[in-house]
Amino acid sequence: MGITHLAKLLAERAPGAIKEHEMKLYFGRKVAVDASMSIYQFLIAVRQDGNVLTNEAGEVTSHLMGTFYRTIRMIENGLKPIYVFDGKPPDMKSKELSKRTERREEAEAALKKAEEEGNVEEINKFNRRLVKVTRHHNEECKQLLTLMGVPVVSAPCEAEAQCAEIVKCGKAYAIGTEDMDGLTFGSTYLLRHLTASESKKLPIREYCYNKILEELQLSKEEFIDLCILMGCDYCESIKGIGPKKALDLITQHRSIEKIVENLDQTKYPIPENWQYTDARRLFITPDVTPGEELDIKFPDVDEEGLVQFMVHEKGFAEDRIRNGAKKLLKARQGTQQGRLDSFFKAVPSPIPKNKAKHEKENSKNSLKKVKGGGVSKKTPKKR
Repeated sequence: MGITHLAKLLAERAPGAIKEHEMKLYFGRKVAVDASMSIYQFLIAVRQDGNVLTNEAGEVTSHLMGTFYRTIRMIENGLKPIYVFDGKPPDMKSKELSKRTERREEAEAALKKAEEEGNVEEINKFNRRLVKVTRHHNEECKQLLTLMGVPVVSAPCEAEAQCAEIVKCGKAYAIGTEDMDGLTFGSTYLLRHLTASESKKLPIREYCYNKILEELQLSKEEFIDLCILMGCDYCESIKGIGPKKALDLITQHRSIEKIVENLDQTKYPIPENWQYTDARRLFITPDVTPGEELDIKFPDVDEEGLVQFMVHEKGFAEDRIRNGAKKLLKARQGTQQGRLDSFFKAVPSPIPKNKAKHEKENSKNSLKKVKGGGVSKKTPKKR
């Protein structure tokens, strides 16, 4: 889920912290990709006749097709993805996971009704809601990525937290995910739409953590408290407090403790046994493998291994898999030269036409002054 409505709040209150770029701008950059989020996207998006893709044996292959082709797209654009997989969820997430289970049960009942009525649109909608990334999906994608020459990291707990750790220690430039809590964990940069379908033509949306703090005028700790107030996976939020109200309260009181002291609890009742301090601790000191202990290497592309796994075991067409392997090999050779950081510095915005015209006229007037040997004299007006 991430942080409720954080993207919308930042678009309104911290627009200067958000940039949009073409993927190729990140040539040579290493990006820590939230694997589970990406696989979930592939299971949702890579479909045929409204259903997930399967091979002749009836095995789901949407996650493999999405991982294969969209990872190739990243590498062809010069990115160096590092896929990070979830470990055991923290105990504090159990309530959120229980809610998700309840929502799945509701979706299953609604799907059954839609199937009885023959409502295709509703069937497709509830089928998507029932999508779940399993351990089997993860293990298959790990195997595929290794054969593709892409490093895989298994997090002890939350993948977003591990991604942020990889970024903060300097082993990657940004997190690639749709969940905004990568910023709550303190990632320097967060990239959205990285694994979106190419047909959607979505630009990469980049969020700059330090710029967010600057524009919202918050410290790291205050930003974490803001995210908890808005709604996160680890504890309940206060009913009636939306993103704008949450920001106003943090700006005024600077901490959840001070907010609770001054809040009208008849209007905004505090959740019973509200564990916001534990949620705060999880964001500040998450369970991660320290970045300096990770030996992240990019293995060679194993074309024959890819053919064995994707063609002979999973039923993909051999010519497509070999063609993909060749694209990987070619792209890897192109990125070995590295990158020049100066190429990635922000380009100043173009001067508006009216401003450019004004500056041009000023330049001409200055030139006349120089040629005339001084400041031009004004002709006295007739009275």
